[in-house]
Amino acid sequence: MSMNTQNLLRPSLGPLRTAGQHSKRRTICSTSSRRQAAAAPPKGKRYRETVFSGIQPTGFGQLGNYLGAIQNWIDLQSRSYTSPNPPRILYSIVGLHAITLPQDPKKLREERKDALACLLACGLGPGSKSAGSSSSVRREEPILFFQEDVPEHAELAWYLNTLVGVGRLQRMTTWKSKLSIARPNGQGLTAAEEEAEESLKLGLLAYPVLQAADVMLYKSTIIPVGEDQQQHLELARDIAQTFNHRFGEVFPLPRHVITPSKRVLSLTDPSQKMSKSAPNPNSRILITDPPEVIVKKIRGAVTDSERTLTWDPEERRGVSNLLRILDACQGLQGQGQGVDAAPTVPADQEQDLANETPDDHTIRMSNLTSRLSAEGISSHAQLKSLVSESIIEKLRGIREEYLKVRGDEAYLSSVAQEGRERAREVAGRTMGEVRRKVGLSSI
Repeated sequence: MSMNTQNLLRPSLGPLRTAGQHSKRRTICSTSSRRQAAAAPPKGKRYRETVFSGIQPTGFGQLGNYLGAIQNWIDLQSRSYTSPNPPRILYSIVGLHAITLPQDPKKLREERKDALACLLACGLGPGSKSAGSSSSVRREEPILFFQEDVPEHAELAWYLNTLVGVGRLQRMTTWKSKLSIARPNGQGLTAAEEEAEESLKLGLLAYPVLQAADVMLYKSTIIPVGEDQQQHLELARDIAQTFNHRFGEVFPLPRHVITPSKRVLSLTDPSQKMSKSAPNPNSRILITDPPEVIVKKIRGAVTDSERTLTWDPEERRGVSNLLRILDACQGLQGQGQGVDAAPTVPADQEQDLANETPDDHTIRMSNLTSRLSAEGISSHAQLKSLVSESIIEKLRGIREEYLKVRGDEAYLSSVAQEGRERAREVAGRTMGEVRRKVGLSSI
């Protein structure tokens, strides 16, 4: 579950809106009553506003990560809050989710360090400028931690497993997509298809319950998600409601906030997302790439035979991908850089999240191409040059900080320890309540 905002035409974050308040956004709920419930704040007990978001450590450190989840975390952390109780914010590197697919243990350990160093270099976590404070700003440093360092995640997931039917999990879109790969011919499985289906692991089926535990463990009230995660959050809401009904109220019903994802595509195959695991290293920009490598990769990016620059993500994916990257990098320049740059949010707007409709996005991208044309930028070569410059400028400080932080393993360990202790303090209180409600507290 991850977060996003900021764009070329909206230099400040602006008021935040829950997905239920956006008439053009579909929600995760299957009925009109559920749509209303998804946008409504939790009833009954009053809970501290808490935001939770997690990201897997594998495939980390490329431009798509930064312009997607990471920048949205920075946006949220950079906000100023005027109420006496600003939200608690938790960012988690979720290693338990990573191992639902086979991983090389040594590589996974290094990738976890890479992910932590990357987040710190981008300005997240304790001690970052965007998490600082001033006399006029109330802000608590976010909790940055490894999910696997907090055993209460797995414990709560087991409790929740007893509340969810297998049929519900088998209807989850992610499981059905994996099953369809194993069953390409539908009924009448061949021996190879039967073997492929049997290779699907329980962890892959049950990981949406672990996601629910991630959210519920901290009594999270706001979950920024991409549209592909809406079904999982609906499951989390239903599980929380079931637990409260059976054992007594412990959990708020988390509210989803759809975050406009900046989908960065492969430079060599714009039909695919940019990925660190793709076989061609020229398909992606890494935050560790020096300027000359960035220029070379962008120069070799796939475009098309048309000579004009137009926004058409269906027919002109390569050019549109470069425009998207340019828009994101230019729209982020100078933003999320600390307290002075952070917009102050009135108390009555703190629960909202900025959402951009597809129409808004199309208009903004059309405005971008018009602006480029007015500036005399009309060829692919000129666009690529401008994109390279924007990426280099945006990643310059991040790359330098990443190399510095990644080389200081003692510092990484100290940050991980602080995050573990702070997260376990909150998680321990929740699990104490859960055990008492269920009847499994110490005797």
